[in-house]
Amino acid sequence: MTQQLPPLNPLKAFEAAARLSSLTLAAEELNVSQVAVSRQVRVLEEYLDVALFRRLHRGIEVTREGQQLYEGVTQAFQDIAVAARLVSRRGRRDILSIQSYTTFSQRWLIPRLGQFHDSHPRIEVRLSSSTAPVDFNAQNLDAAIRSGRGDWPDLYSEKLVDIELTPVCSPLLHSNAQLRMPQDLAKVRLLHSMARPGDWAAWIAKSKAKVDSAPGLRFENSALAYEAALLDIGTAIAVKPFVQRQLQNGSLVAPFDLTLNTGEAYYITWPRNVSPSGPLMKFLTWIKEQMAAEA
Repeated sequence: MTQQLPPLNPLKAFEAAARLSSLTLAAEELNVSQVAVSRQVRVLEEYLDVALFRRLHRGIEVTREGQQLYEGVTQAFQDIAVAARLVSRRGRRDILSIQSYTTFSQRWLIPRLGQFHDSHPRIEVRLSSSTAPVDFNAQNLDAAIRSGRGDWPDLYSEKLVDIELTPVCSPLLHSNAQLRMPQDLAKVRLLHSMARPGDWAAWIAKSKAKVDSAPGLRFENSALAYEAALLDIGTAIAVKPFVQRQLQNGSLVAPFDLTLNTGEAYYITWPRNVSPSGPLMKFLTWIKEQMAAEA
């Protein structure tokens, strides 16, 4: 059964008067009249049936009982203030920590992240990149973006976009090499991503072109291969959503209509045993809307 508390407004007036040793100063702090503070203190004294102050000619003095009450009230007010700070959202920025692949971050997420922040300025996104599988138990992450088939047993996953592959190169290289059919790839340098080592072989196999997929230059990630393609160094095998903007503005071209759907996709994932936070749900809604709009 909840214990009955003394009236709270009189407690507040008493605490201020005891702390400041003055009814006048307490009234100024609480923005009320001295008469109002004196009345509230009197209500509390009548409720407790004990004198809390000795009224002196030039002020007040806390009694022994008043000092005992003051110490308890002060501690209680401090506890309330701490609890309020812990739950208060006033002035607080929500933090959303996400891990992604470097290429996904550089080529898709970062160019659009400003739009998310414009819509949700109170959410502070902390983005990290890694090719290593995420360890939610060891890392302070809300979610991770991964590629695969979405069959991770311990993770809840929402599909973002299918992985479709297509060769891309600069308009200059396309013109000089006269890339008209997949067999013409034998005339150019192939740019590989070590993070996706089988992409060229898979696309060439689908094209049925008699081209050796092994030679060429190899880069740590696809983003670097795309940069090399922009600089006329060769032809990269690209995940289509990651070069969509460059294809639209003409800085890259896709010389062939053939694309390969790998059967895999990019997913946003989080642990099955953890409920997604509010910021994560807002981010999930936003990123899926972006993906759908650009599909």
